[in-house]
Amino acid sequence: MILSLSTGSLFTLPLTRACELAAESGFDGVELIINQDFQRVNCAKLVRSLQNITTIHSIHSPFMELDGWGGPIDSLKLSVILAAECNIPLVNFHPPSWMGFEVGFWRWLYSVHDYQKEIGLDGNVEITLENMPWVGKWKINPHILSNTQRLVDFIRDHNLYMTFDCTHMGSGKTNFINDFFLCYDSGRIHNIHFSDYGHDREHLLPGHGILPLTRFLNHLRNTEYKSTVTLELDPREFPKGEHNILESLKEMLAFLRTETSPQTGAAHEYTQETIPVS
Repeated sequence: MILSLSTGSLFTLPLTRACELAAESGFDGVELIINQDFQRVNCAKLVRSLQNITTIHSIHSPFMELDGWGGPIDSLKLSVILAAECNIPLVNFHPPSWMGFEVGFWRWLYSVHDYQKEIGLDGNVEITLENMPWVGKWKINPHILSNTQRLVDFIRDHNLYMTFDCTHMGSGKTNFINDFFLCYDSGRIHNIHFSDYGHDREHLLPGHGILPLTRFLNHLRNTEYKSTVTLELDPREFPKGEHNILESLKEMLAFLRTETSPQTGAAHEYTQETIPVS
């Protein structure tokens, strides 16, 4: 498996420094979130400067309005063009929000028959759709395709791939492993966002929430999954100071490498979560 770090995990730091910390801690590369740094600049030049620091395995299409990027449809298409120009293999995006009245985006989503061909430039860039979280006191999912089976049916019917987000699925179902296998068995998962969930907070450090993440990695290791596992954390989860952030990243990477390694023995004890929580 490829172990990657989302640049959003360190968005309080300059983008260049986030990539440097990913490289210094030993991650195989990053998932690059398109953010305010990509306004009014030569985007390809900026991406190539970051590629001199670390490998970019995926791009996360903007999930906020950015100057020059248009709405969610245009920003996805521009992200794909940027990925193709810079030889980045995958672009991830969020589905429309029914609560946000993204009706035009919703209609467009269903109008595309073959995402890899029509949006992914004839398969040159893999397009993944991400499952979204349940929020609020009443646990409402404000995005469409919140039902796992309907999501799987949609990505099959429209030749989409999937980014499976543990926190997002776990926010609705603490024991999300059955839903993971429902998605995995479709053959469509090409990226995994890895983090914990608990106390109505998303993207926690593994061990800071309530999800069975060690057990999840145990199951994942026993599959034939060879794509990217992306650590995607809330920056507030890290200790203060870049040295401490670096040490925390190294600790998390060591945990991920151990738990996803084929050499990890079947005798490993999984009755309790054995996750670093520093």
